[in-house]
Amino acid sequence: MTFANPTRRSFLQGGAAAFGATTLMGSTALAGIDPNSFAARTFHASHFGPFEAVVRDGKIVAINNMMELDARPTEMLSYGIIDRTYDKSRIDYPMVRKSYLEGWQSGDVKPELRGKEEYVRVDWDTAWSLTAKALLDTASNHGNEAIFSSSYGGWSNAGVFRPNVLQGRLINLMGGCTNTAGDWSAGASQIALPHVIGDMEVYSTQSAWETIRDETEVFVLVGCDPIKNNRIEYRVADHGMYAHWEEIRDAGIKFISINPQRTASDEYLKADWLKIIPNTDVALFNAMAYHVLEQGLDDKEYMAKYTTGADKWIAYVMGETDGTPKTPAWAAAITGMDEAEIKALAELLATSKTEIAGAWSLQRAQHGEMTHWAIVNFAALTGKIGKPGQGVGFSWHYGNGGMPASGKSTPSGLSQGRNFVKTICPASRITEMLENPGLEMSYNGNKNVYPDVKMIFNAGNNFMSHQQDTNRLIRALEKVETIVSVDVWWTAATRWADIVMPAASTLEQDDITSGGTYSNDRVYAMKKVIEPIGDALPDYEIFEGLADKLGLWAQFTDSEDKMYHIKMAYERSTAAKTTPFEEFWEQGYALMEVEDEARKWTRHGAFYDDPDANPLHTTSGKIEMFCNTIADMQIEDCPGMPVWMEKHEYLGNAKEGQLHVVSPHPWYRLHSQMDQSSTLRGIYKVQGREPVRINSQDAEKRGIADGDLVELYNDRGAVLAGAVVSDDIMPGVISIYEGCWPQVDSKGRCNSGLINFLTSTQRSSGLSQATTANTTLVSIKKCEDPDGPNLAYEKPAIIDNMELTEIDEDGLGLERLEALTASLYADMTPGEKIYYERCTVCHAPREVTHYTRQQWQGITPSMFPRAGLDDEESALVLDYLMKNAADAN
Repeated sequence: MTFANPTRRSFLQGGAAAFGATTLMGSTALAGIDPNSFAARTFHASHFGPFEAVVRDGKIVAINNMMELDARPTEMLSYGIIDRTYDKSRIDYPMVRKSYLEGWQSGDVKPELRGKEEYVRVDWDTAWSLTAKALLDTASNHGNEAIFSSSYGGWSNAGVFRPNVLQGRLINLMGGCTNTAGDWSAGASQIALPHVIGDMEVYSTQSAWETIRDETEVFVLVGCDPIKNNRIEYRVADHGMYAHWEEIRDAGIKFISINPQRTASDEYLKADWLKIIPNTDVALFNAMAYHVLEQGLDDKEYMAKYTTGADKWIAYVMGETDGTPKTPAWAAAITGMDEAEIKALAELLATSKTEIAGAWSLQRAQHGEMTHWAIVNFAALTGKIGKPGQGVGFSWHYGNGGMPASGKSTPSGLSQGRNFVKTICPASRITEMLENPGLEMSYNGNKNVYPDVKMIFNAGNNFMSHQQDTNRLIRALEKVETIVSVDVWWTAATRWADIVMPAASTLEQDDITSGGTYSNDRVYAMKKVIEPIGDALPDYEIFEGLADKLGLWAQFTDSEDKMYHIKMAYERSTAAKTTPFEEFWEQGYALMEVEDEARKWTRHGAFYDDPDANPLHTTSGKIEMFCNTIADMQIEDCPGMPVWMEKHEYLGNAKEGQLHVVSPHPWYRLHSQMDQSSTLRGIYKVQGREPVRINSQDAEKRGIADGDLVELYNDRGAVLAGAVVSDDIMPGVISIYEGCWPQVDSKGRCNSGLINFLTSTQRSSGLSQATTANTTLVSIKKCEDPDGPNLAYEKPAIIDNMELTEIDEDGLGLERLEALTASLYADMTPGEKIYYERCTVCHAPREVTHYTRQQWQGITPSMFPRAGLDDEESALVLDYLMKNAADAN
């Protein structure tokens, strides 16, 4: 190397890593309650809950639940953790696709063979060398914007040192790359709702559960399934709301569920089930508004004080602008609901203390921005928002929504630093970006141009399973020169990669995290339980090694080991004020107090109490039932108020025999995580495939019986699934969980049941460019020609003994980095540093210049609590955002 920087090798040889290795790495939590139990237990925490792993002879033999931290563990914790740790789908060694390895110097890497060709086992130095060369080739020949990071989300790891954050830190040190904007979870509403109600809402703290128990009369679940979706967490699940949901139910609150299928929450909460055709909720809420207005049940004083634009929306609802009154009879024809049912529901909600919980799934549809907005408008029309026990909430199903918030700071790790590349790709538009370099597209009112991507770097993300229309994505990837994937298992994202780096699972490395997405009241040690399997390395060491190859080791690590950074992350949390790090690490967790006043907190309560002193972060400071800001963008498929618009495909225009397929979050998985667990698959898979729920009438018409293998198909592709015949789903609709691992059979069908082989790349709208996964029509038939068993969990073909020529570092051109980065570095302000290390690792915008100052004002009320920022830190970040926003001078 030619750089005058310390290296990883010299650091390790100097012994500076000894502190972590000798004093903390081997510590374990206290043994279980049984004093005679086997003592070799180590505390760890995961998306599925905190636990102690019981280890014998270096292998995990059992998972011990921590009842004081999680009284209701799921099967994913009990069985899935061990299953996937030792599953045959583990990536044991660094791998390079055969043609890529043979052609890395000539450039003849045959990208069309991705997903079909065998891999060659290599050593770590080869993997790092080829990756470093690809990064520098791309940046030097095409600019840094030609490097694309598909590592959005960070769901692969519950810790602070997530692979997507570490990847971002390294690549930003060499100038940055094109990142995604928005996300899959709530991509439409996170852009629209700040304009409408001054907050992202979808990632915001919900009213404290006690206010619901004590004040609410009717609780409406619109596509919302908290009992299922709260089984997992972005950080660490503790299932704290389950007992409180029971208290709310047993207090006599009436639950109503508006959904095309009956859910676990409906059963648990004894909800009345109202069937509705998917994607038609806007028509329902507008029709209920019509009936409320006709019956004189609207709250005119509330609207005059707390809203703006009501007259324009009401004129639309009454048919004054388009000649079509949005009557219950009009909506009945669209929604499939009964006219009298719509009227009765409108009257009940208007005259009761009503809380409406809207799921994120509602806005994963064409014109998805309209759905939550329509719910907001109806709640405002009837004077609900901000009153105790009433209003709207769009995160009751996530992160134990309803738990009171501590307001405490949580651990924060290494900063990602500044990304000098400003090009973006909305999270669901990867295929479109690859197909159309140079195409102008709008995002949040800003004009952007798709870059010409030559390299994709993917760390801890299964983007191949996330993206819509998988077959189209596979074809689009053929134009990409290099795909690198860092992962623990052979997921779809690794099977279509050129260079595969095996990451250790979280159980095989130390980390730190927190519990309670909204409560922020626990800090957890994620202690190393076992040694990495095969040649796998912790993510920190993977990127540390790549940084060393690039001559950036000192900058990447700050010349410190990971345990040092873990301790510093803890010291930045409120827990450090009362619990020393050594005590925390030995115990495995530290608790932070939740103040009594948080238990009585009502969402938008301050605004309701005094709208002048506590205005919303909208242009008007009020709820914008008609929003001039959005209207002035003149986006054809996203007008300035929630109106009903026909979908490009739904039951209203379906061809004979077509059904509407919805793809909710799984019960036994976190997206694609845990799909390789053989124990869990044995519980719910049907003939080894993803189950598809179908109404008995639809099944009988097609000769399908419960347990049959079926084929779902449309013009985009075909998948095989196992039929679950049920009357708990309405006729005309089928339901198959998203996220399973794919396997393409000889006929081009997904033999496993990945729904995204069927979903469309249709955008939600030009405002958000979000996913429309739930706007999909398919046909279904009994499968008579299966092409063998589902092989999604088998390793790809691997060549173990291929003779390799040692790579000469002089041929890598590593010296090019100096020219690329010489003019980039500048000191970060304190607010900038906090923003990149705390606020960009979850569901938050990554680039400050893509939002105006007003939009940031609407985003930060939900972003700051999730990041666990205190008042001083929040002020520093807000100052940075205001000085660098899109409209800053």
